[in-house]
Amino acid sequence: MTLLYFVLVLGITVLIHELGHFLFAKRFGVYVYEFSIGMGPKIFSFHRKNDETVYSVRLLPIGGFVSMAGEDMEDANQSIPTDKQLVSKKWYQRFLTIAAGVLFNFALAVILLFFVGLMNGSTTGVAYIDSVEPEYPAYEVLQPGDQIVKVNGTKVHSVDRLSLELQIHHGQEITFTVLGEDGIERIEKIAPKTVKVDGVDTYVYGFTLSSEVDHGFFSAIRYAFTKIFSLLEQMALIIFYLITGKLSLNSLAGPVGIFNIVGESARAGFVSLMYLTAYLCINVGFINFIPLPAFDGGRLLFLIIEKIKGSRVKPEIENMVHSIGFILLMILMVFITYNDILRLFH
Repeated sequence: MTLLYFVLVLGITVLIHELGHFLFAKRFGVYVYEFSIGMGPKIFSFHRKNDETVYSVRLLPIGGFVSMAGEDMEDANQSIPTDKQLVSKKWYQRFLTIAAGVLFNFALAVILLFFVGLMNGSTTGVAYIDSVEPEYPAYEVLQPGDQIVKVNGTKVHSVDRLSLELQIHHGQEITFTVLGEDGIERIEKIAPKTVKVDGVDTYVYGFTLSSEVDHGFFSAIRYAFTKIFSLLEQMALIIFYLITGKLSLNSLAGPVGIFNIVGESARAGFVSLMYLTAYLCINVGFINFIPLPAFDGGRLLFLIIEKIKGSRVKPEIENMVHSIGFILLMILMVFITYNDILRLFH
């Protein structure tokens, strides 16, 4: 069942991304050779009547693609009219066709988060203390109702940001800036207590955060948009912390890690799976928007350069840059997957 959920969750995430590219390509009259969900060998494919596109499902559910005429340079297939090639389209049409995958991922994430908020209730996202546990460090200095507003001087305006900062400072003494119910800020230093969980050392501060929720249509809308912006901020910070060395590549998860997360979410229930799908949609959209070679963001960057300089970048240069980026991306994926497998045996 975990494998089925894994294929379903990743399939939906990839499908909506590629559907964005596909629909905009069709809208602007681009000839589409193939619309594929999955990578590697084909499992099955079909044609629709009066439609040139081959629709296929491939073996590996870790990606997908929309193969368009003239996507990278003038199409070598002389049977495809020039006006049906992406390269011949207006600048804004090419830009929207490439950006549509990211936009569709974000749109689906908002819809899914709205239903999560509608079904489970929506949290405020603010880091309020719900309880403090006796015999743990936080018991002496924190009280229910306190709001954590800073961690080591860094503002934390959401639970997502607090969770990330706790991960960055994992196992360390932390200086919390706390806003009490009396409206007065105070600074408290808390060193975690080391406890063993399943034989592994775990650092515990001894407080839990409020899980109070609001219900209703408008609360769910507010939750969907505040959550997506909060997660986007968190992902941007993760990239920053990876670059600055505060986070290691070992903290990232690849397909194997996602498989385990899907299994845990499935056991937690349908709404948890829905939230995970929304999270992955935001993740895929964000990563693809980064202006690096081999990503949609890299292609958009070349379009922006073209707009600024008034002429197109030489196709051979752009293709070389994307090829190098793709090779580096594959090396990174192998490294992350290797770490995922190692974690299975620890």
